[in-house]
Amino acid sequence: MPALVNYSREPLSVELRDVKIPEISESDVLLRVGAASICGSDLHQWQGSQGWAVNYPCILGHEFAGTVAKTGKAVKRFKEGDRVVSETAAVIDESSPLSRAGLYNLDSSRRGFGYGVDGAMTEYVRVPERCLHRIPNSVPFYKAALTEPCCVAYNAVCVNGRVRPGDTVLVLGPGPIGLLCLKMAKLSGAGHVVVAGLPADQHRFEVARALGADMTLDGGVIDYVASLGDGLGVDVVIDAAGASATLQIALQAVRPAGQILKVGWGPQPLQFSLDPLVQKNVVLSGSFSHNWPIWERVISMIVSGQIDLDPVISRVCELPHWHECFEKMHVGEYVKAVLTT
Repeated sequence: MPALVNYSREPLSVELRDVKIPEISESDVLLRVGAASICGSDLHQWQGSQGWAVNYPCILGHEFAGTVAKTGKAVKRFKEGDRVVSETAAVIDESSPLSRAGLYNLDSSRRGFGYGVDGAMTEYVRVPERCLHRIPNSVPFYKAALTEPCCVAYNAVCVNGRVRPGDTVLVLGPGPIGLLCLKMAKLSGAGHVVVAGLPADQHRFEVARALGADMTLDGGVIDYVASLGDGLGVDVVIDAAGASATLQIALQAVRPAGQILKVGWGPQPLQFSLDPLVQKNVVLSGSFSHNWPIWERVISMIVSGQIDLDPVISRVCELPHWHECFEKMHVGEYVKAVLTT
C-alpha cells in the first residue's frame, strides 16, 4: 500500500513508498484510513526542523479518521465497519501515575503516531482500541480528521485556560492551532478577540475573521492593546506561535493578574527577562495534547455544529497530491489540507 514516509532527519526526506499492511495485536484494530489532516509537526519533520525524536523511517500522520477493517481478539467496544476517529497517544505506560490519573498525554513514555510509531498517511494503520472514539455518519472523515487539533485548542483554552465571558483575548499566531484557540475563546464568551501575526498572514486573517475575530493585526500589537478599555492589557494571551519573540510580546500585552497560555512550541532561548511575569503577578500556563474526556466533548461540539471547520479546511485531496499541500501549508496559502486514500 502507498504511504507517506519520513525516512531521515535531512530536510525534505519525505516520499511516497510502498509498505506492507500492518499486523495487529489482540488489543488493536486495523483502521482503513478515510482522511488524514496535515499538521504543522508533519511540516517540521518534512523540513527536518522538529525538536523531538523520530523513529525513522516513520509514516506521517496523527490527525485521522476512518473505518474499522479488522479487530484483535481482545477488542470489545468496536467492530468491523464502525466509523471512528483516533487519539494520538499510540504508546503509553498504562500503569504510570499520570496514566492512572487520566493524564496519559503527559506520560513521559508517550509515543505518538507519525513520529514514534507509523501514522495514518496511508491506507491502513494499526491503532490501539483505547485510542478510538465513534463518530456518526453525519460527520465526513475529512472533518473528523481535524478533531485532534480541535482537542489541542480545547485543552489549552477551556481546560488549562481561564477565559471568561467578556474577557479580552489576544491570540499570537494565526496558524491552525491559533485559529482554533480563537474559536474556543469565542465559545467561552470572550468579548473581544484579537489575532496577531505577520504581514504574510493576510489569508489566515480572513479565516480568523470568519471564525469570529474582532480584530486582526500584522503589527502594532502593543499600541493596539494599550488603546483597549483601561489600557492595562488583555485578560488572556494565547501564544500559539511558540517563538521567543511572541512570549515577550505576551508579557507586554497581558494585564496584571492576567494569564498567558503557551501552546506553541519553539526551541529558541528566551534572551530576555521574565521579571514582568513577577511584577504583573501573571499566570504562565503550558498546555500539551489532550485526553479521553476532551475528545468526547469536542466530537459532540463538531456534531452539533458549535465548531464549524469549513473556514479552516483549505483543500481536500488524495494522497499523491501531498507535496503541493505541504508546500502551500508551509507558506500559509492553505490553513489546513486533508489527505484522503
